Amino acid sequence: MFDLNAYLERIGLSARADLAELHRAHVASIPFENLDPHGGLPVSLELGDLQRKLVGERRGGYCFEQNLLFKGALEALGIQVDGMLARVKRGAPAGVVRPRSHLVLRVLVDGERWLADVGLGLGTLLAPLPFDPGEVHEQSGWRFRVVTDQHEHVLQTHSLDGWVDVYAFLPQPVPMVDIEVANWFTSTHPRSPFVSGLIIGTQTRDGVRTSLSDWGELALTEQTPAGTSVTPLQREAIPELLAKRFSLPGFALDADERLVLTRAG
Repeated sequence: MFDLNAYLERIGLSARADLAELHRAHVASIPFENLDPHGGLPVSLELGDLQRKLVGERRGGYCFEQNLLFKGALEALGIQVDGMLARVKRGAPAGVVRPRSHLVLRVLVDGERWLADVGLGLGTLLAPLPFDPGEVHEQSGWRFRVVTDQHEHVLQTHSLDGWVDVYAFLPQPVPMVDIEVANWFTSTHPRSPFVSGLIIGTQTRDGVRTSLSDWGELALTEQTPAGTSVTPLQREAIPELLAKRFSLPGFALDADERLVLTRAG
């Protein structure tokens, strides 16, 4: 059973809201983080485990956890939701084909279809977009659109270099077993960046994006539509930043400089 009241409290809502408000509140309240796979712990997608971790323990998670929790909440409200697997294209070197390792949602409300995604991490949607390709949509200064490329839908965002592909997906629901396989690779394979590296991110309702990552130089990055600031970090600074900037207390560096949870937050 999904504890809808606990979920609503977690995202700062005191009453049921529409799809857009639920989406925006989730994004602004639950951080994106890969601390479990980074620490050698595989990620469970059982709905009870997701509620315990992201709601009860006030942790965050990555795309599979975030979007399946959101899907559970929407279904508890009687809303139809389908999961689809996407290839992240942003940042991929030319000619490199990444696996379908990102989960997105198609949501049906009052006969209208929406693309929902609370789990991209760096620059996820603040609110759902119409599912089918069409107009440009601005969200707190960030611009998005959905286009087609042969058989795929492609989410694009606008940057200083023009329109950039974020991810592409076939507009077809996938069974849970496919999501489980993608999640297992993402959370356990030694070449997965979510195992080998660290990425934490938050996004405010007004579109300020803050991230902590060692995928390149270890740094704290803050982005707004007007610009980006990057602050290089020493690794010993991470636990305090997790607690103060990302509301993720209780982590410490072990002897291998990996983050481990030492106490409940």
